[in-house]
Amino acid sequence: MKKFLLIAFCATSLTAVAPVVEAAQIKRACLASDRSAATRDRCNCIQRVANQALTRSDQKTVAKWFNDPHQAQELKMSKTARDDALWDRYRNFGQMAQAICS
Repeated sequence: MKKFLLIAFCATSLTAVAPVVEAAQIKRACLASDRSAATRDRCNCIQRVANQALTRSDQKTVAKWFNDPHQAQELKMSKTARDDALWDRYRNFGQMAQAICS
């Protein structure tokens, strides 16, 4: 019984920690960018907005755009409903981040 409880506790702990590790994708991309406005405080703020406005999958995609903005342009020009929906969420995120984090 003790072994079972220990395994269950470890599994729960790993599940609880894993999302936190992945959750800072936007923040890491922001800090790694060569933009002078990418301060730790601003990147933290942008990450908090991303956590509210974007899914984890969206964040993974958007984080790549910091290094390759052309990917964002390709998605914007795409004609699929899925890409259009992501672009709408991204624009909403950008507007919120600008209003809150400026």
